[in-house]
Amino acid sequence: MDSFTTGSSGSGSSQLSTDQFIDQMKAQLAQAYAEEFLEIVREKCFDKCITKPGLSLSGSESSCISRCVDRSSRLPVSLAELF
Repeated sequence: MDSFTTGSSGSGSSQLSTDQFIDQMKAQLAQAYAEEFLEIVREKCFDKCITKPGLSLSGSESSCISRCVDRSSRLPVSLAELF
């Protein structure tokens, strides 16, 4: 069974309704967005802000991470507004 069909009791598999399909696509897109966001934060913010890796963050590293994540989280919204 693929991700676009669902089993129903006793009658085999049936196709998803349009609403179910849209909901499934939204969930998959949200997951992909979250994974991409975490990758950007990890690559960009960690490299930029963490100068001395250790067991805890310094105050300046913590502030830098907060600002970087905040800027990164607003970026996709800004790009979406262009279109």
